[in-house]
Amino acid sequence: MTLFDGIYPFYPQQRKVSVFDVRTIIVIVVFLTFACSFLLIIPGIRGRVRLYWTLRVLLSLVVGVAIVAVQFTGDWETGWVTVNTSYKSFSRALVKGDIGLHVGLAGVNVTLMGNPVNQVNETINYNEHFAWSFDADYDHSYGEGLERGLPSPILYVAEKFTTQSPCSMHRQYRISSHYASATLWVAFCAWLISNMLFSMPVVVYGGYMLLVTGAFMIFSLLSFSTVRNSPMCPIQFGTVTLRTGYGGSFWLTLAIGLLCFVTGTTVVALHYFNLDLLKTFFDLQEDQAEEYQEMAEVYVNPRFVNKGSSPSQPSKLSLKSI
Repeated sequence: MTLFDGIYPFYPQQRKVSVFDVRTIIVIVVFLTFACSFLLIIPGIRGRVRLYWTLRVLLSLVVGVAIVAVQFTGDWETGWVTVNTSYKSFSRALVKGDIGLHVGLAGVNVTLMGNPVNQVNETINYNEHFAWSFDADYDHSYGEGLERGLPSPILYVAEKFTTQSPCSMHRQYRISSHYASATLWVAFCAWLISNMLFSMPVVVYGGYMLLVTGAFMIFSLLSFSTVRNSPMCPIQFGTVTLRTGYGGSFWLTLAIGLLCFVTGTTVVALHYFNLDLLKTFFDLQEDQAEEYQEMAEVYVNPRFVNKGSSPSQPSKLSLKSI
């Protein structure tokens, strides 16, 4: 940091990206590894089954990575505003910049980007994360920000979410986020069960579990959206107000939930109206043909086939002759 009146006004701070962090990248890399591993098997599959198998695997992995990744993203609700505001306490210096608020299931990110970046002999480019998960104390994170001497706009926005704030935004967002996160983990468990059921002969139960997966994803959205129905304290900078709206993670969860509904409904409908097409898509007909081929020759009691022969001499018959 540069000197301000002969002293260092700020302490070094740890930053966290507003949308993607290390945990999100790890989740994406893990699912990409699974996808690449499955794609390596494609050349060994013959005929149209290769296309069906690829579609099933990629569709399933997209649903799984979306459910897990949105747990750690920070753009369930976002908002930006351009302001001219004070930069530090006990200073009349004004800066022009963009202030962003990014709300996730595990906390909030407050961003301050100067316009231009270099003003008042400093580089104005901040992004601070304040967590409210079970293993993190939001007030403690806010207190550390005060000790580091963060810019006044960031502290002003972060103060709205503290437990001592009369706005009660901390309680509203924290409870709704925890319920949304819990229902998403239930959706993830339902997704795992659906994949196991799809590998069984009766795939309709996998379709039912996909419907359950989509239902719990919608429940998570309803849980998070309840916060917007509560009266909110305005985050105002002079004459302008920082307003937020649903972010990318919210709409991605909605899209994946609807995709689960459509896929599950399609599987259930095909089970009742076009079972042969469903078996072809899940490659069940060939498996049954192999089972019949293995059972081509069986031993039966000749008493039920030819009453005239001796019971002590069994006959070797094929299924076609029965």
